[in-house]
Amino acid sequence: MLDSDHDDIHPLFSGAPSTTEFKKLRKRLIRDTREAIDRYGMARKGDRWLVCLSGGKDSYTLLAALTELQWRGLLPVDILACNLDQGQPGFPATVLPEFLERMGVPHRIEYQDTYSIVVDKVPAGRTYCALCSRLRRGNLYRIAREEGCSAVVLGHHRDDILETFFLNLFHGGKLATMPPKLVNDEGDLMVLRPLAHVAEADCEKFAQAMNYPIIPCDLCGSQDGLQRQQIKGMLDEWEARSPGRRGKMFSALMSARPSHLLDPELFNFSGLFPKDAPSDPRAPDGD
Repeated sequence: MLDSDHDDIHPLFSGAPSTTEFKKLRKRLIRDTREAIDRYGMARKGDRWLVCLSGGKDSYTLLAALTELQWRGLLPVDILACNLDQGQPGFPATVLPEFLERMGVPHRIEYQDTYSIVVDKVPAGRTYCALCSRLRRGNLYRIAREEGCSAVVLGHHRDDILETFFLNLFHGGKLATMPPKLVNDEGDLMVLRPLAHVAEADCEKFAQAMNYPIIPCDLCGSQDGLQRQQIKGMLDEWEARSPGRRGKMFSALMSARPSHLLDPELFNFSGLFPKDAPSDPRAPDGD
């Protein structure tokens, strides 16, 4: 449990507002992050995590929450923050190294020009996200192995997970989303999302209150009409009409009932019969 009267804080929280509202926000972030870590069995004592830091509000929140938990003895892992500079024109390369040095956070900064590859390979008018993400993930896996890390830790939050669910539903024809914990295809690294229970609005409020040096993603953020943005707008509209709708939908993702869906790979429908019925009522009498 967090001690609300404890004045000692990690440097990542230095300068934090002293308002009651911010204290509640901070406690909620830490509580929700710890809940996801415990619920999905993410942490093993002695593990080393590569915490991916893009410079956006979500990754700053992720780093702060994990560092707070580690600092209070509630997260028994080593943390190595990592930023992958992908060579985007105008990227402020000194912002994150200076921030991490000032905060006393162990880190690695890696430069790999994936930007040129993405711009060259993706046809005009198409979105960059898929290829950009794939190249970034490959580099992060490599760095994790080089640094002896057992997990690549990402800053995806509750709203990212919901948006991905609806993207798969509307455009992919499947019920799937970003899992909070998975093992990569090679089987040697975990991919973790400790902010899985954290609302995007909380990340935004927290990063703004802390005045963290936000670095926008100009590569995909400059492209209009992204399907994810359309989904986000739809969810925003639903939330405005019925406050709490996002929370209800997220709860549904944690309460799946295979017997009430239609996938015979998840539930044995062909073997389901009334208690006193023959094993196969289609068979003739005596067979």
